[in-house]
Amino acid sequence: MQRVVVTDHMFPDLHHEQAAARECDAELVAPAGLTDAEVPQALEGADVALIGTLQVGEEALRRLNPGAVVIRYGIGFDCVDIDAATTLGIRVCNIPDYGADTVADHTAMLALASLRHLDEYNRALKDGNDGWCAPADVGVIPALSDVTVGLVGVGQIGLLVAHRLQAFGARIIAADPYADAEALAGSGVELVSLPDLLATADIVSLHAPLSDETRHLIDTAALDAMKDSAILVNTGRGGLVDTAAAAQAVTAGRLGGLAFDVFESEPLEADSPLRRSPHTLLSPHSAFYSTRAMDNLQRFAAEEMARALRGEPLRCPLN
Repeated sequence: MQRVVVTDHMFPDLHHEQAAARECDAELVAPAGLTDAEVPQALEGADVALIGTLQVGEEALRRLNPGAVVIRYGIGFDCVDIDAATTLGIRVCNIPDYGADTVADHTAMLALASLRHLDEYNRALKDGNDGWCAPADVGVIPALSDVTVGLVGVGQIGLLVAHRLQAFGARIIAADPYADAEALAGSGVELVSLPDLLATADIVSLHAPLSDETRHLIDTAALDAMKDSAILVNTGRGGLVDTAAAAQAVTAGRLGGLAFDVFESEPLEADSPLRRSPHTLLSPHSAFYSTRAMDNLQRFAAEEMARALRGEPLRCPLN
């Protein structure tokens, strides 16, 4: 009997996975409360592994059965050692399309709320002595039709963000060395270099994957290249931004605002400078979340699991 191991997940139950396992006559186990250190032992002899946020390194991959498949619940796959998996003949796949609309909605919400200084208005009315403030007290607020949005990465989610903000009249530019020209045709998105984007955009929104190449893509030099009034939005990966440099820039008035859903360290540390920096809007890595997206994620992962167990081609292989 083939064996499926779910290392960690955030769902109320595993009904989609259990149904797929029954259909394929496979054993499904989901040990509770695993730590990173316990993952290798948990994956011993597994044919399919479904993983959430726990780390799956070379040692864990070696414990899998030959030809096994690792399925990442989500888009990012930096928690899996892809190079080791490829060397060992372990296939890895992700679920890139379960909640792209939801992430794009959240990104647009963060961008608009930051641009409109919604948090400052809210705090002024709740915490101020007179419960009021003049509209201009929070600073300059441009019309959306006067704003240029720069997308760093213009894949599926980036393009959906573009469509949403174009509806408000914003101009959209993008920097992406791997951009799909066919997908962008007729989209109204103008491809530019990253230096041009940083110098031009009023809102910079990050949608690149995290890799050695992109880690701290937005560092001190990149922040210095941005407009003093620019807003930096990150719903991609926390490691794309040098957090300390970003917090310092906005605190010093060299940046207009930060709107982050992802962080270099999660949960956010008690001493994180983002907790103290002004004009900073934060959400707890929740851009992906909606009831529909969660059901899609679980169902798509279970369907991929069934394909792996049946020896069929995988829908979203990464190696």
